[in-house]
Amino acid sequence: MVNIFIAGGVALTAGFIIGYVVLKISLRRRSENIIKEAEAEAEVIKKDKILQAKEKFLQIKTEHEKQAAIRNNKLQQAEGRVKQQETAISQKLEEIQRKSKDLQSLQTNIDVQKELLEKKVGELDKIKKQHIEQLEAISGMSGEQAKAKLIDSLKEEAEAQAVSFVNEIMEEARMTANMEAKKVVIKTIQRVATETATENAVSIFHIDSDEIKGRIIGREGRNIRALEAATGVEIIVDDTPEAIVLSGFDPVRREIARLSLHQLVTDGRIHPARIEEVVNKVKKQIEEEIIETGKRTTIDLGIHGLHPELVRLIGKMKYRSSYGQNLLQHARETANLCAIMAAELGLNVKKAKRAGLLHDIGKVPDDEPELPHAILGMQLAEKYKEKPDICNAIGAHHEEVEMTTLIAPIVQACDAISGARPGARREVVESYIKRLKDMEDLALSYNGVVKTYAIQAGRELRVVVGSEKISDAEAEKISFDIAKRIQDEMTYPGQVKVTVIRETRAIAYAK
Repeated sequence: MVNIFIAGGVALTAGFIIGYVVLKISLRRRSENIIKEAEAEAEVIKKDKILQAKEKFLQIKTEHEKQAAIRNNKLQQAEGRVKQQETAISQKLEEIQRKSKDLQSLQTNIDVQKELLEKKVGELDKIKKQHIEQLEAISGMSGEQAKAKLIDSLKEEAEAQAVSFVNEIMEEARMTANMEAKKVVIKTIQRVATETATENAVSIFHIDSDEIKGRIIGREGRNIRALEAATGVEIIVDDTPEAIVLSGFDPVRREIARLSLHQLVTDGRIHPARIEEVVNKVKKQIEEEIIETGKRTTIDLGIHGLHPELVRLIGKMKYRSSYGQNLLQHARETANLCAIMAAELGLNVKKAKRAGLLHDIGKVPDDEPELPHAILGMQLAEKYKEKPDICNAIGAHHEEVEMTTLIAPIVQACDAISGARPGARREVVESYIKRLKDMEDLALSYNGVVKTYAIQAGRELRVVVGSEKISDAEAEKISFDIAKRIQDEMTYPGQVKVTVIRETRAIAYAK
């Protein structure tokens, strides 16, 4: 039994020793394989690193060569520019040297000419002295004596002419004293006339109750702003009972605003869209009324065969004034006066009446060019096939052109008679309206400006610009530029507020 255990122990020990030896051999072989693999992998990594280093080196070398080529190219260009500059400088130096030589030769010529001139001046002085000596010998007087005698004779002649001139002035003053006295009386009457520019520039719109004022103003003032923007008239809603004041220098605009307000109040629907619709309708109505007024005027005066555009211009006179005098009334009065005067002189009554009615049509067009109204009226008459004697009478009634017919002085005289009546005209109104019109035209000359309105008696200028053409920044610049031009180019009392309005609208229709 003991032997079995011993044999088993020996066998176990021998198996352990054999297994240990085998395991050690296996581990040695595996470590050798691992070492070989690591050495192979290290060799591969080494080769890769060497290749990467070579590629990097080549890349750096290529980049360096490119930079070197660029620097060389720049150096060559710089050298080329320097050479060109040197060439240009050398050419300029040559040109300067050439011009210097030319100047030297020119200076030499000038010196020679100066010497010759001095010689000739000396010779002339000698000749002059000889002539003076000869004249003194012939006349028996010295130069000073002759000069004194000439001065005395000229003084006597001047005194005689002065006396004659004074006598003529005194005689003219005696002849015109009566006329000047009449002018003084007429001017005195005109200065105390009660009509003022403000009364000619406002209209009163009467309402039934003050409650309507709130509806006309609208929420946050949107209705009244829409009315002012559409009509170009300042609408003043104050404490005046049952009345709204419409202020504007253009009578047509005021009438459009008045009729538009009347329709809006009667209809009861007052909002911005409705306001624009009504204003557009009223504008068409006013245009029809202008044509109807022109036709009625020509029928009343017995004038036929006028061009339709001339008839429209005559109707438009109803809304124009000349120095505070209604232009249509002035034209009718001048036509009747021309007819009477032509009848007394045995001339053509119809032609005289026709010329008298048309003599101021040059004041009517809105797009007024820089021409006197008489010349513009003559051009309009020629354009619409009026006869030459009528055109000449229109153009000559302020003597801008020469009178070639007998009708022309009649029109001139009758125009003066109509306008010279005491209180008929006031120049203040005309200059006021012209100033506001010039202000609007100045703003309208800018690109992108659609409409301009001078309101508050010229203290504010509203400018409407197209949103698709003008940006917000450009609108501010236009406002500044217009204010600067008004300040530099125009004469006005107080200050003028320039407001540029840029509005964007999006409109679509549901069908």
